Amino acid sequence: MEHPCAWSEYTEEQTAELEAFCTKYRAFISENKTERECAAAAIELAEKEGYISLESAIASGAALKPGDKIYASNRGKTLMLIQLGTEPLEKGLNILGAHIDCPRLDIKQNPLEEKNGLAYMDTHYYGGIKKYQWVTMPLAIHGVIALKDGSVITVKMGEAEDDPVFYITDLLPHLGGEQMAKKASEVIEGEMLDILVGSRPLTIKDGDECKDPVKTNVISHLKEDLGIEEEDLLSAELEVVPAGKAREVGFDRSMILGYGQDDRSCAYTSLTAQLDTEMPKRAAVCLLVDKEEIGSVGATGMHSRWFEDAMAEILELAGEGGSLPLRRCLERSCVLSNDVSVGYDPAFPSVYDPKNAAYLGHGVSFIKFTGARGKGGSNDADAEYVAALRRVMDEAGVHWQTSELGKVDAGGGGTIAYMLANYGMSVIDCGIPVLSMHAPWEVTSKADVFEAYRAYKAFLNQR
Repeated sequence: MEHPCAWSEYTEEQTAELEAFCTKYRAFISENKTERECAAAAIELAEKEGYISLESAIASGAALKPGDKIYASNRGKTLMLIQLGTEPLEKGLNILGAHIDCPRLDIKQNPLEEKNGLAYMDTHYYGGIKKYQWVTMPLAIHGVIALKDGSVITVKMGEAEDDPVFYITDLLPHLGGEQMAKKASEVIEGEMLDILVGSRPLTIKDGDECKDPVKTNVISHLKEDLGIEEEDLLSAELEVVPAGKAREVGFDRSMILGYGQDDRSCAYTSLTAQLDTEMPKRAAVCLLVDKEEIGSVGATGMHSRWFEDAMAEILELAGEGGSLPLRRCLERSCVLSNDVSVGYDPAFPSVYDPKNAAYLGHGVSFIKFTGARGKGGSNDADAEYVAALRRVMDEAGVHWQTSELGKVDAGGGGTIAYMLANYGMSVIDCGIPVLSMHAPWEVTSKADVFEAYRAYKAFLNQR
């Protein structure tokens, strides 16, 4: 069974709509390269559409009614938006779930070091990466530094034209014979991913001594530029990401090159579908979560009970409070776990099953099961739910396809799907095909990004 290429069926009007949508998408992923930045930008967009915070709703004490729009933020890293529908919440929700954390390098708590006249910051990589891909490219630092007085300094350095960038060195080919004989996983080791941050020594007066003049000079710049001392790095969350904006790819400009498209391509399309939804029948929910790339653990990951607790608060405000209505609400919900799919890459055909692969430009991809080695750790959607979604997508004229994560025994992976399925929800993975997934720069098709938005909007508005 083959699904047609979406490009071949677009009208001029649809193509113009696609281009306008993807221009906004490129801007979003260019400006927002951390989970904090994505959540803050999403809240700003939501408030413009009439969403109010859960804290404000609780403080006002006003009863929620159909059409009301609420958002809840968890430590500024995980976000839920809900628009109440005409049906009671107890009848269930239509949920779009995506993650906004991405593979990266995190600066360690005690990072600064001077070695032979060069200053470095140590990092610890986050998520599944090929470490050798992160060397010899311009890097930026995004994040926050929390001070003891309770204030928080926002950092974004390396993105503006006049900003400095940061860099990880590699060995020249002339001296790299031994290095290149190693396995790819060993060519660059984790402790070698130190970013170069300075080489100029502090100017000192005659007679004075300075043990690490280059490191000391870097500290002076931190104080001058950010107003911090070295010890303030102990309470910082600083992420090292590729510097630069997302770009169009190809003579035909049909694709997008950008950092963090796993999974911000699905997060942005989920968010915009939520914001563009009018009065739904069942309450519409967009859930943007943190920590998926490291197992969804921690207070801001999907394994936490934050989502459940936030829904308990909302049911209470809607006059449907209580343990049993909450359980019924969650168990009767339907979910699209919106995480990217592996796009078929003709350069590496041996790891794909061509009949069950996702192809760029053929639309959003449904993945019935994930997991690895005999579907281990998988959510496996039931046939009835898949059939119902086929109807919704076909009635909305959405271009869609199905896929799995490579050949059997070739790989696999996981998403937040099985955690939501633990409540008894109907869940399936649904995402955008990506080339070079988890690389610093990933590629998607504009058509697939646009079709994901259309699919997610159709899902929220189903009757």
